[in-house]
Amino acid sequence: MMFIRPVAHKDLDGLMNLARSAGVGLTSLPVNEERLSRRIARSVLSFAGELDKADQGYVFVMEDGATGAIAGICALEAAVGLKEPWYNYRVGTIVHASEELGVYSRHDTLFLSNDHTGYSELCTLFLHPDYRANRNGGLLSKSRFLFLAQFPQLFGKLVVAEMRGVSDEAGRSPFWEGLGRHFFSIDFAHADYLTGVGQKAFVAELMPKHPVYIDFLPPEAQAVIGQTHENTRPAVAMLESEGFRYEGYVDIFDAGPTVQTYTSEIRAVKESATVAARLADPLPEGDKNFYLVSNDSLAGFRAILAETLAPTHEILLTPEQAQALNVEEGGHLRCVALYPKENA
Repeated sequence: MMFIRPVAHKDLDGLMNLARSAGVGLTSLPVNEERLSRRIARSVLSFAGELDKADQGYVFVMEDGATGAIAGICALEAAVGLKEPWYNYRVGTIVHASEELGVYSRHDTLFLSNDHTGYSELCTLFLHPDYRANRNGGLLSKSRFLFLAQFPQLFGKLVVAEMRGVSDEAGRSPFWEGLGRHFFSIDFAHADYLTGVGQKAFVAELMPKHPVYIDFLPPEAQAVIGQTHENTRPAVAMLESEGFRYEGYVDIFDAGPTVQTYTSEIRAVKESATVAARLADPLPEGDKNFYLVSNDSLAGFRAILAETLAPTHEILLTPEQAQALNVEEGGHLRCVALYPKENA
């Protein structure tokens, strides 16, 4: 039985193993005990309600109930940019026109932006390769939507997710080579790492403050603006099925798209319902489907994926599933179908 729970101090070794399997590229999951310890401590304090909203970050792990192994990690930032600037580019348009000369021209541009300040963020999603089966990825990623639905007061009205932009097997980003390198004189991987560990002040110090004309960039850089890395396309498709949309914001380093939506409009948030737990062993025969199910506890949050009959005011669970959720007969739960109806 796989289940989602808040990260705990005891999980440091498990997160280190995850980080080693993630390799380079996931800057929020470094192979660094000190940084991971700080991340865990911050999450523990967030779940305990001991931090201001600007500092709150909620980290969840997927645990294999059979072995105790940490199989994955995901996280939610309560409000980005309130203490450290949150930068991205907004793709816009500038028009140059002269009626006297009969000239009218439109130019796509990049504006350095802090527009997402105060938004909540989906981040740090990684599932160990050994567990990429049995819909574990859907449970890991979408469990956060049940947490958002259960505790909306902890988060902003809008949620964003930064998607990985285009880069080659060596980690070379065409957008970085066409723009960022001219201002930073460091490798893309190093710049991405610095922002991932919170050292973002250099962005404001070194990036151009005026609009960047996309026409002036090399064709290779222009072609990848707003495009997603091949390995990240399934994650984008999943978020789009939940109501997230690209609104013209891209990462300042690799130009990967930022997708966003109102928290209340996320499909799994909007369609989730509160139900009571009813135990059955075995489950009765009938048309079953996959449902995300969570309890209503903050510090003791648990979420599982249950294949069961469609819930009404109750949801049928096996004793094992109820135990994973730390809930007894009649206990309050929140549930939603794993997939939108058209994809079920």
